[in-house]
Amino acid sequence: MKFEKIPTLVVLCMLPILISLGFWQLDRAEQKRAFFAQQKQGMAAPSLQLTAATPEDKDALRYKSVDASGHYDGDHQILIDNQVAGGKVGYFVLTPFILDAGNKAVLVNRGWIPANQDRKTLPAPALQQNPTQVSGRINHFPSVGIKLAGADQPSAGWPAVVQVADSAILSARLGYPVFPFMIELDKQAPEGYRREWHEISVMPPEKHVAYAVQWFGLALALVLLFLWFSRVK
Repeated sequence: MKFEKIPTLVVLCMLPILISLGFWQLDRAEQKRAFFAQQKQGMAAPSLQLTAATPEDKDALRYKSVDASGHYDGDHQILIDNQVAGGKVGYFVLTPFILDAGNKAVLVNRGWIPANQDRKTLPAPALQQNPTQVSGRINHFPSVGIKLAGADQPSAGWPAVVQVADSAILSARLGYPVFPFMIELDKQAPEGYRREWHEISVMPPEKHVAYAVQWFGLALALVLLFLWFSRVK
């Protein structure tokens, strides 16, 4: 059996790529299994009492129920722009909640509010009360597909508008440290807006495994086709 140079080079280049893609999909499937396990564990865990001494591990704490004691800083609120609900564009309202016994805060996502027709006129999220206790669940800040330069820089004045929430930048703007995660306020809690919290929709592990089988199948087909072609030649 004589091997042609060009087909052989093509197979030698493509075969490692196809096999690598298959193993990459298997690795992604394992990551998704770990993600769903963490999500389930966090939602089933007992409620956590958040204090200034709580570790800042946003991944380990994600989806955990949480209670916090302190007071809102209603004069310094943050609006996360370009949030859609019910087909309308608006903002998520993040209000700093300064914890008792410590100069540290957590940003509480009080929900979604619509944008004004004139985008230059910002909504003014108000606080009727100043509760000493909030309850909710811990989550990452809302993310975007493509982060543009300056998207994490808050606008001048209050409320400040950002496209992407960065805890370090917001801490510097507020003048006190904030946790690198937010609390999604309970739907039954007062002082909230539209709240439709949901888990992140991600591709299930089974789909990654199916893609891996496809890549391995293509690799096998390439080898068989190459052997058949070489035999014919």
